[in-house]
Amino acid sequence: MLPIVGVTMSTLRSVCDELRIRDLRAVSDDELASYLDELEQTDRFIDAERARALGELERREVVGRDGHLSLASWMVARHGVAPSTAAGHVRMARALKQMPVTAEALAGGEVSSAAVSLLVSAQEAAPGPFARAEDALVDAARALPVTQLRSTVAQWREGTDAERAMEDEERRFERRRLHISAALDGMVRVDGELDPDTGQTVITALRAVEDADVRSREGSGAEDSRAPAQRRADALGEICRQWLDLAERPLVSGERPHVVVTMDLESLEGRLGRRCELEDAGPMTSETARLWACDANVTRVITDGSSQPLDLGRKTKVVPPALRRAVAVRDGGCAFPGCGRPSSWCDAHHVDHWADGGSTSLVNLVLLCRRHHRLVHHRRFTVEMTNERPRFFRADGSVLGRGG
Repeated sequence: MLPIVGVTMSTLRSVCDELRIRDLRAVSDDELASYLDELEQTDRFIDAERARALGELERREVVGRDGHLSLASWMVARHGVAPSTAAGHVRMARALKQMPVTAEALAGGEVSSAAVSLLVSAQEAAPGPFARAEDALVDAARALPVTQLRSTVAQWREGTDAERAMEDEERRFERRRLHISAALDGMVRVDGELDPDTGQTVITALRAVEDADVRSREGSGAEDSRAPAQRRADALGEICRQWLDLAERPLVSGERPHVVVTMDLESLEGRLGRRCELEDAGPMTSETARLWACDANVTRVITDGSSQPLDLGRKTKVVPPALRRAVAVRDGGCAFPGCGRPSSWCDAHHVDHWADGGSTSLVNLVLLCRRHHRLVHHRRFTVEMTNERPRFFRADGSVLGRGG
């Protein structure tokens, strides 16, 4: 005779096998949506049953028999889950033992695991008050989306213990951190956590830049092939570039902060040079450095054979402000066909690079946003001036259209 657990698991696997739709392409839209509903209900039931089983395993101290110091490490070894996942399961299991209404609602598929996580945090913060308010909070979890439930739980916690709520908020503020480091592959890694006030400020600023970008594209009819994460990365770069362009920025070491690109003459002329790098992020290709040099301040440094500086020339603005304004008036923003990004987001690109003898004049400059400037420098597209207007070509030589 099979053990009870064995029969149960066999039955569960049989039910799951019967539930499974072998060919998803053969069912209707409504049937597919209903199937997903069933899977979500089953997932919630399994979360509740996992919590019950873990609670019983901990009560029996089974993990010590296998030489593990914690239930979470036992799960990692036995099931191959990530330590953070195992810790989350154990945390929920311990809390649900004190949350009978919540556990029943989860097993019945009435509330999501995300909602239960919010309730678990509330129970851990105030076990006594939570026990008295559990019915009402679970009702809220049944009725509200998770984002609204978060606000409801936060209001309940503040009303229950305002001092503890303030302490929790202060602890969140102390957890704020931001790490930025250059990786060996040339990328720059950004990682961290922001307190709610700062985080919302960053979200709002990024959203504003993204929305402005969307509006400019809608006006021109251009498509955006970037992923959402890429759009946010570009928006962050745009915010920082515009801040660096502000005239009222404070001085650091006697000058306004700026991005420094160090390159030798060979790199500037498009030949294979020996030095071409950003101050912190490290090496870059000579063509990318020439992109930066299109519209920048340039300082000449003369060195001896061992690269020791001998003479430092005056800083020179490649494109003077008055000339840049004239280019912006003529092009009205990024001149690449279908783009339309505003002039404040653009560089003044030399059609014939100044390092190659091209003039810094209206007839040799065209306004390009950072993305299209990069595409032109990396030979994805080319541009030439015809009757003092930019004309763009694809890599195969076919005409893309006229800018402006």
